[in-house]
Amino acid sequence: MSAIKIPFNRPPYLGTELGHISTAIHSHKICGDGAFTKKCSDWLEASTGCGKALLTTSGTSALEMAAILADIKEGDEVIMPSFTFVSTANAFVIRGSRIVFIDIRPDTMNIDERQIEAAITEHTKAIVPVHYAGVSCEMDTIMNLAETYRLQVIEDAAQAITSRYKGRPLGTLGNFGCLSFHETKNVSMGEGGAIFLRDSKNFERAEIIREKGTDRSKFFRGEIDKYTWADIGSSYLPSELNAAYLLGQLESIDLIIKDRMKSWNIYMQELAPLAQKGRIEVPHIPDECEHNAHIFYIKVKDIHERTALISSLKEKGISAVFHYIPLHSSPAGCRYGRFCGDDIYTTKESERLVRLPLYYNMGDAVYEVSDAVRNFFS
Repeated sequence: MSAIKIPFNRPPYLGTELGHISTAIHSHKICGDGAFTKKCSDWLEASTGCGKALLTTSGTSALEMAAILADIKEGDEVIMPSFTFVSTANAFVIRGSRIVFIDIRPDTMNIDERQIEAAITEHTKAIVPVHYAGVSCEMDTIMNLAETYRLQVIEDAAQAITSRYKGRPLGTLGNFGCLSFHETKNVSMGEGGAIFLRDSKNFERAEIIREKGTDRSKFFRGEIDKYTWADIGSSYLPSELNAAYLLGQLESIDLIIKDRMKSWNIYMQELAPLAQKGRIEVPHIPDECEHNAHIFYIKVKDIHERTALISSLKEKGISAVFHYIPLHSSPAGCRYGRFCGDDIYTTKESERLVRLPLYYNMGDAVYEVSDAVRNFFS
C-alpha cells in the first residue's frame, strides 16, 4: 500500500497566525473573550450583516446554544435531513426533542424543501436546513413554511462560510446560524465555531449561555460589579489562542476561497468528460447559490464502485473519503428519531458519493487526483 502523498485535507496556514498567537500569549490574556475573540466577532458581523456573532468552541456548541435559545424541550419535534453529521441531531436530542428526518434532493444533497410540510405536526418546533458543501438549501420555501407554521429556523451552516443564497450570507437567513471552524473547514481555528443571532432579544441570553450560565461577560465589560449564575449554559467560549489563529485566516479569507475555487473549477473541467459520458456525476450549483468551494465530490454507480475507487486512489497515495452514513439508519437515529415519507434518495445517493481532496494551496495535486480518477474509469 502506497504512503499517502495527497491527503484528503490539510488545514490552511497563511503565516500570520503565529504572530497573532504570540501577541495573545504576551498579553497574558489567553482565556476567551479578549481582543482576538472580539476582532473575529466584529469581522463576522461586518462581513455578513448578522445581528450578532459569537465565537464558540465548535460548530456543535453553536448548535447546542441555538437549541437552548430556541427553547427546544422534551416532546418537541425538529425537522432535518438524515444526510448530515451527527452534531446536527445531537444538539436537539440532548434537549429532549425527537428528530424527524426527511429525504434530500439528489442534485444538491440538501433537504428536500417539498417534503417539509408533510412532516410538520402540532409538536414541530423548528426546521434545521443543512447547507451541504456550502451550497444553500432552497431557503425561500423553508422560510415561508416557518412563517406559516410559526416555526424557528436554525441554519446548520457549518460548511458555508462566505456562501450566499440570492446574495444573502448563509447563516443569516434563519433565526440562528451555526458555523464550524474545525480543521477540515475553509478557515479554521482547530476546533471552533460561531453562532449568528438575528434577533436582539437573544443577544444577552446567548452571552450568558456561552459563559456557563453566568453574566461574566457583562462583568468584564464593567457593566456590573460582580457576576453570578443567571441561566443554564455551558463552557462554549473558545480560548484567545484559537481566536488568534482564526483571525489570521479571516484576514486572508478571500485568498483562501479564491485558491480553493481554482482547484474546484479544475476538478470540474478535468472530470467533465467522465460526467458527459455518464460515468460519474459532479456537483450541481443552483443559479441562486454562490458557494465557497468547500467540497468537491463525485457520484459513482453504487457503493461497490465507490469502494473500488477509494481503494484505487489509496494505492496511488491519494486519500478520498465518503460521508455521511444516514442518521436515520444509525442505532441512535432509530432511538431518537423517525423518517417521515420515503427514503428515495438519502441512502442511495449517500452510498454513491466520494469526496476528493480539496484544501488551500493544493497546487498541481488537483491534476494528479483527476488523472487517477480518469484512469480508474478507463
